[in-house]
Amino acid sequence: MSLSAGIPIESIAKMMGHASIASTQIYAQVTDNKISEDMDRLIRKYQKEKAKEEAI
Repeated sequence: MSLSAGIPIESIAKMMGHASIASTQIYAQVTDNKISEDMDRLIRKYQKEKAKEEAI
């Protein structure tokens, strides 16, 4: 739930009291929808950076 809400896994690990992210990853489930959302966010960020460079 938290991953799909955009909370970084590092923060989730700390909230759960895990000493390492590996412990948190055991419980994490990355859905196809989450992957798609992350890819869309990455594409938008890339396009925004590219537009800034072209404006210079």
